[in-house]
Amino acid sequence: MVNYGIIYKIIGQLLLLESLLMAVCIAVAAACHGDDVMPFLISAAVTACAGMVCRYFGRNAGNNLSRRDAYLVVTATWVIFSFFGMLPLLVGGYVTSVADAYFETMSGFTTTGATILDDVERLPHGILFWRSLTQWIGGLGIVFFTIAILPSMVGGSMKVFAAEATGPFKSKMHPRLTTSAKWLWSIYLALTLACILSYWLAGMGWFNSINYSMSTTATGGFALHNNSTEYFASPAIEYVSVVFQFLSGMNFVLLYAALFRGRVMALFRNSEFRLYVLVVALSTAFIMYLLVSSCGYSLEPAFRSAVFQVVSFITTTGLFNDDAGQWPHITWVVLGCCMFIGACAGSTSGGFKCVRGVMVFKVIHNELRHLLHPNAVLPVKVSGQAVPPSKISSLLAFFAVYVLMCLVAATIMIASGIDNTNAITIALSCMSNVGPTLGTEIGPVMSWSGLPDAIKWICSLLMLMGRLEVMTVLVLFTRSYWKEN
Repeated sequence: MVNYGIIYKIIGQLLLLESLLMAVCIAVAAACHGDDVMPFLISAAVTACAGMVCRYFGRNAGNNLSRRDAYLVVTATWVIFSFFGMLPLLVGGYVTSVADAYFETMSGFTTTGATILDDVERLPHGILFWRSLTQWIGGLGIVFFTIAILPSMVGGSMKVFAAEATGPFKSKMHPRLTTSAKWLWSIYLALTLACILSYWLAGMGWFNSINYSMSTTATGGFALHNNSTEYFASPAIEYVSVVFQFLSGMNFVLLYAALFRGRVMALFRNSEFRLYVLVVALSTAFIMYLLVSSCGYSLEPAFRSAVFQVVSFITTTGLFNDDAGQWPHITWVVLGCCMFIGACAGSTSGGFKCVRGVMVFKVIHNELRHLLHPNAVLPVKVSGQAVPPSKISSLLAFFAVYVLMCLVAATIMIASGIDNTNAITIALSCMSNVGPTLGTEIGPVMSWSGLPDAIKWICSLLMLMGRLEVMTVLVLFTRSYWKEN
């Protein structure tokens, strides 16, 4: 049976934390003399009150969280965090529709980066900072963030980690999850600080550097300018962005081993990392060739545009330095594949994940060998380690559900009047938490404001399911979940 008391308790604590994050934005708004101080004050007060009410209902709860409770608390946290996170946009009148405000906030927390704002540059600094902060907190996970800074707030941490972490394997750097969480967030923070400094050295101002670094390392994609990084017209800034997007798309446990343990060669022995590099290299070379041969680009701009878009799509960041919607349509197929496969598990990126791609290729290879040697025992190995049969079953189930959700969502969108290309890429973009789409109605440099409200709610659900990797959300809709036994 679901223990509602502990769920109220945890959500109440998390809402109090969200009100503190809004308080940071109050300081930013006040320092920049914006008109968004009062909207943040009201929103923080409402959020804190809701948190205290939830804490009251959970006052007698213990601290023992079951696996059943963990799935509900993680899904509920993301839904409720986005609900209260949209308040500054609505209270300040910067967004007038609830569907739009919720879409924008869910897009931030899930690091999707799709926006309904046609003119981002009209927003005050506090709101811009809040949009970037939602991405940065959502990068490694809202509840996982809490485990790192306040481990006593979330009981049953390992179960929560299993429900919120991405990828088929939940790797840790330390036997204690709280210690692993602190190390991962330390790496994440160090990466963000290095990105801030690099952007600043490349010519950005401090406010831009801080916001764009949060967007880059979270692989989110929210920008402070309508033209994203193209606004700066700076090759140095674009190359800095590519480097940190690529690093943020790596498995953070692997990154930790390479940077802090000196195991650099372990990167190249890792099957997932090798596939990640291979997809980026081949996709960049192919698109670069097409840009030079078909679009009249010179060599360096072609390489820079190609590598930027490929890395942005495969890491599901969504920043852009060029309009890929104007490129030959075959490049859309390549970018769509990058969008689908995503970067590495254990990173801030979305998508199917390269490690699952490796597993799929291994399964296909083994099946072909089985045709020739029916009695052979051929284990699936990733980076030299055998994958348990249960993980293979989970992989096939995840792949089937992932594709099915995209097809169902795309069909609904086509029925509502959206053109085929946009419908498919919108569904894939939301499920993979990418942000940009490929099409004519809503291209990679356009906002999503033209979508009907009903479609925006569907997209918000897809973003949530994509961020929590589908099963965490879907299990709540099964009859067996709510059974007492």
